[in-house]
Amino acid sequence: MGKRIVICATQVPFVRGGAEYLVEGLQKSLIAHGHTVDIVQLPFAWQPPERIIDHALAWRLLDLTKVNNLLIDQVICTKFPSYLVRHPCKVVWLVHQHRQAYDWYGTAMSDFVNIPRYKKIRQLIMQMDKRGLGEAQALYTISKNVSQRLQRFNGLESKPLYPPSHLAEKLWVGAYGDYILSPSRLDKAKRLDLLLEAVALTNNRVRVVIVGEGEERKRLETLANRLKIAQRVEFTGFVADQTLIDLYTNARAVYYAPLDEDYGFATVEALAAGRPVITTNDAGGVLEFVEHGFNGYVVQPQPSAIAPCLEQVMSNLNLTASLGKTGLSCVRHISWERVVHELVK
Repeated sequence: MGKRIVICATQVPFVRGGAEYLVEGLQKSLIAHGHTVDIVQLPFAWQPPERIIDHALAWRLLDLTKVNNLLIDQVICTKFPSYLVRHPCKVVWLVHQHRQAYDWYGTAMSDFVNIPRYKKIRQLIMQMDKRGLGEAQALYTISKNVSQRLQRFNGLESKPLYPPSHLAEKLWVGAYGDYILSPSRLDKAKRLDLLLEAVALTNNRVRVVIVGEGEERKRLETLANRLKIAQRVEFTGFVADQTLIDLYTNARAVYYAPLDEDYGFATVEALAAGRPVITTNDAGGVLEFVEHGFNGYVVQPQPSAIAPCLEQVMSNLNLTASLGKTGLSCVRHISWERVVHELVK
């Protein structure tokens, strides 16, 4: 007999990415396994940082044990601060915490500055996480990288559980085309400036297609013009799933080198399409799948280190195809069957 399950998720208005696809895929798979499932979302804003506590409190005030006299058997929580919700059978599948208060703290990636009131907010976030996550009957994360952060900052043990891409069953190995694909949200953490600066160091044969939208698009377009490579860089913006599938299956390789990524759907999508991945040795969760010389390239996060990889995949088709096809076996074990079994057992 199926359970009545609520998936708890936060939503940043007008932003859509991997976390949203994860929640939708989980709902679809739970339903396919005979459960009755709905998604409860609350909007989340982190600027100014003082607002974070209000949004966290909204989740803490929610009791989803019963709704309209119907018992909810289980809740599955994902991103901060959804796991503060109260329920006797709370399972967490952690996408990530509020990274500005953790591993990004003290860097240019965080909007927390070293003043007393922000220190207090950070302390409160860590206290809330320790309690909210500590209440869970089972604690999973989307990668080893996220589990390691959770252990380091909060002293909590968790089990990595990889989510499949919503494109997984539709990807296939097509021809190796004449462009490097870079699919990601256009923000600073994805480090697309490294790619553009690397392209500027290569010969005219290297061209890239950048898929996605974000606040960095205008700056990146300006950078491409300044580097005099605009004619070799295509910014497509957001594209439909079928278009993205076609771009994956006909790319020569995929560039994906974010800073300490939680997981990275682009990585598993590229490998599922038989494309080698060009990344860096500080890319976080990406490195749980990509091995230098085996199914891609792992180099220093410097344009001068990335540029030779771009040239090599474009000049040596046989090597590129060999690396790409090796990657297929690295993601075959990722399935919704396993995810559902773990989260609902």
